[in-house]
Amino acid sequence: MNWFGKLILVFKDRQLRKKILFVLFIFFVFRLAANIPIPGIDTENLQRFFGENQVFGLLNLFTGGALSKLSIVMLGLGPYITATIILQLLTMIFPAFEKLYKEEGEQGKQKFNQYARMATVPLAILQGYSMLILFQHQGIISSISPLLLLTSISTITAGAVFLMWLGELISEKGIGNGVSLLIFAGIVARTPMEVQNIAANWDPSNLPLYILFLAVALVIVAGVVMVNEGRRNIPVSYAKRVRGMKMYGGFSTYLPINVNPAGVIPIIFALSILLFPGMIANFLSGSGNQLLAGIAQGINNFLQNAWIYGASYFVLVFLFTYFYTAVTFDPKTVSDNLQKMGGFIPGIRPGVSTAKFLQHILYKILFIGATFLGTIAVMPSIIQGTTGIGAFGFLIGGTALLIMVSVVLDMWRQIKAQIEMKEYEKF
Repeated sequence: MNWFGKLILVFKDRQLRKKILFVLFIFFVFRLAANIPIPGIDTENLQRFFGENQVFGLLNLFTGGALSKLSIVMLGLGPYITATIILQLLTMIFPAFEKLYKEEGEQGKQKFNQYARMATVPLAILQGYSMLILFQHQGIISSISPLLLLTSISTITAGAVFLMWLGELISEKGIGNGVSLLIFAGIVARTPMEVQNIAANWDPSNLPLYILFLAVALVIVAGVVMVNEGRRNIPVSYAKRVRGMKMYGGFSTYLPINVNPAGVIPIIFALSILLFPGMIANFLSGSGNQLLAGIAQGINNFLQNAWIYGASYFVLVFLFTYFYTAVTFDPKTVSDNLQKMGGFIPGIRPGVSTAKFLQHILYKILFIGATFLGTIAVMPSIIQGTTGIGAFGFLIGGTALLIMVSVVLDMWRQIKAQIEMKEYEKF
């Protein structure tokens, strides 16, 4: 059955149709909340600030424009993602967290996620307070009383928790990963505005440049699909075992290792780390201490340099690709599981030798995946720096395109799996 036939089956299947409609309903609720602003905003200063600050512009992309509108969900899923990052970093330091995440199965992961939810609240309070004070220093928000400040922080924190809940609802009752889909919805919601910006700045003399951009866009989409779907298949054989009157094993299969096993997580991690110096510098630039304000302004100017920003972003994405893969994929555990099931890689001794072989293969593949992710992440900065046209940076490359393509591919895989399961049930 071709993809069009499977698409028809999606709308014919009542259960699948309900799940997709539920996801669309959550998208509607998210976009409704993203357009409810907090009071006392200077719109002109707000647009100027986001136009001049590329770090906050990228963060605004993840919130679907909710941050640039200072809406009640202006923090997006940032606090929840940051909490998850902190807990995953702790798995590298504390053995108890590592055991909880890797060895205690589904129940351990549920406890891990519960800790991430609990950590989201204080992080949302801290980020909400920092953002409000920062925007007040920038003249975006008028001076607010302590009571109104407390009310605004409570509202913003509730908005962050509300988005986290919506994401988990999608994962539980819809289809696909809820957090990824909400980020995807925010990016898609920004597309009409980007197209409008292109139309407003349209120059017929630049038509060859626009055609070149379109060609590059198609190449990037093809590259994203190829890397996301690319795998290195490691041959695995299973020895014959006799139990009672039955014989098990005696067959060969493959252990697939993705070229990009970390997905878009390294980009989200890198963005979270890269954002903090810029936030602190902007926060301190309004300080009454001239020396402190001067240092903060120097840091801010340093981060606004396109080459420095791009190089830092690339390095962080590259390193986080290796880090996240080390957290989620343990060659020693895979080797032990293969040995317990009577499996082995031809020509490689079971146990320690198999773990070292898998680690060697993994690191070679990760170099390609990490380089690809880093290049895609800095693509908008490269395009904007060489052409001076920023809108196309959003449309043809970078984090936005990678997330959109990755989420669509993942969702399509899940839909195909459910369709095939239905067909097996009929059979």
